[in-house]
Formats: sequence, structure tokens, C-alpha cells
Amino acid sequence: MNIAQTRVLGVTTALSAILIWAIFLLNTRFAVNGNFSVEEVMVLRLVTASIITLPIMIKLGVMLRGQSVAGTIMIALGPSAISPYFISSGLFYASASDSGALAPGTLPFWAALFSYLMIGEKPSRSRALGLLIIFTGALLVGLWQILDGSESGSWKGHLLFLLGSCLWAIYSIYFKQSGLGPAQGLVIGLFWGTLCLVPMLFLTGKVNFNNVSAQEIILVGLLQGVLIAVLAMLLYSVSIRCLGAAQTASFGALTPILAMVGGMLFLGETITIGSASGVFLVALGVLLASGSFEKKKEIV
Repeated sequence: MNIAQTRVLGVTTALSAILIWAIFLLNTRFAVNGNFSVEEVMVLRLVTASIITLPIMIKLGVMLRGQSVAGTIMIALGPSAISPYFISSGLFYASASDSGALAPGTLPFWAALFSYLMIGEKPSRSRALGLLIIFTGALLVGLWQILDGSESGSWKGHLLFLLGSCLWAIYSIYFKQSGLGPAQGLVIGLFWGTLCLVPMLFLTGKVNFNNVSAQEIILVGLLQGVLIAVLAMLLYSVSIRCLGAAQTASFGALTPILAMVGGMLFLGETITIGSASGVFLVALGVLLASGSFEKKKEIV
């Protein structure tokens, strides 16, 4: 596969992954503000995904070798357990629109920051400008409620979104350095995430499914466990291998647009002038941070 084909594959898988991320934010917000607890959603996500991928686990194995302690923890638990739990918990306090801006929306910023701190990767001037615009736009979208004084309790969700995004960016860098394939990285994360987190979730006493029907359990399990935990992770991992952590994360900043529109259409959330302005800035920042303009220069 030549450079152009690799880039097309990376862009395609990144865009597909962020579409599924938007579905994740909307579905989780709907579930945890309805009859499901955050813990129940996470159990359905991990258990369903682990059952679906069990044949791949057996074939590829789930042992992780040759990594640092921090790298082992992040690859084994980061994408399957830690980051999703923080983001899902944040959706209990704040809207899907806020989550789109402050979780995947700030991911490019965190990825660029930790790429520089951990591996010395410096963004070009245009990408650095794009990252700054993305960060500014994401904050404008997510923190507008604080500026106008509405929904004061949403700050808890905002902090959880930022933490989840930050940890996801760190995982992305460790995964890129690990040399693991997308499928192997997926099953390692699902196996250890399920093994470590699910028992802890049951110990909280919030996993009983008393308030939900069997049909709701199946629907959330399929969406969270198959579409989001398996397919989105595979697509994201392929994109990282093709484009790198920082550039892949840049596409994640498009999620605020999808989350905001979806929140308005399906969850009855409102769009303010500040939020709309932030979305415009995020979209502009993505064009710069993705390196599209630099690519054109290289071709010339």
C-alpha cells in the first residue's frame, strides 16, 4: 500500500470512528438519564464486546509483553475501561453536546501535547494553529453554559470529559509505539478491561437491571458492545497505524458537530449562539490540524 492509499484508509477509518463516537455519546446520555446506571451501561458494553470477540482472543492471545508499566496499563485498560467510564460518568451530569466538545473535541490538543512530551513530536505551524483553534472552539461549545450561568452542576461532567479525553490521548501514543495490530490491541483491552472493571462495577451495588426491559438490555448491549466497543475501536486503531496518534485525534474534533446536531434532534438539547460559534471554530481547526493543506504542498 503506497502513501496515498494509506492516507485515504486512515482518513476513512477515522471519519467512520467519529461517527460511531457520536452515536456512543448520544446513546449513553439517553441511557444514563433514563433507566440505566452508568455501571450497567459499562457492564453491557464490556461483557457483550468480550463475548463477540472471544474467538479472536483465543486466536491472537491477550498477553501484553515488552511494554513499560504505564504502557501496559494504558493499552490494557485505557480504551476499554478507564476512558469510557469517565466519559460515561460525565454524561450523567452534562449534555451530549458538551461531551462532544470536551471529550473527542479536545482530543487533538491532548494528543499533540503528550506527543511532544513523550516522544518529542512537534506539530507544524499550521497544525499548531489548528489545534489552538480546535481547543478554543471546543471550550466555547462546552463551557458556554458556565458563562451564561445555566446548569451549574454540569462542571462535574466537564471535568470527567476532559480527564477521559486526556487519558485516551495517552493511550493512543502508547498504542502507536507498541507495534500491536488493531485486532490484537482490541482484544487485549477488552479482556483485561472486562476482567478488572466488571467485578468492581458489580461491587458498587448499582448493577441490577431492575428498571429496564430485556429489549432495552439487548439494544444497549448491541450498540455499546458491538458497534462502539468493537467496530469503533478497530477503525480508530487502523487510523492510528495509518496517520499517527496526533493526526487521527484531529478528526475526533468533528464529533462536536455530530453530537450537537444529534442532541438537538434526538434528545431535545438546545443550540446556543456560543455553541454554534464553537462548532464553526472546531471545524476550521480540524482542516488545519489534519494536515490537509500541508499534503497539497507536498504533492506540488
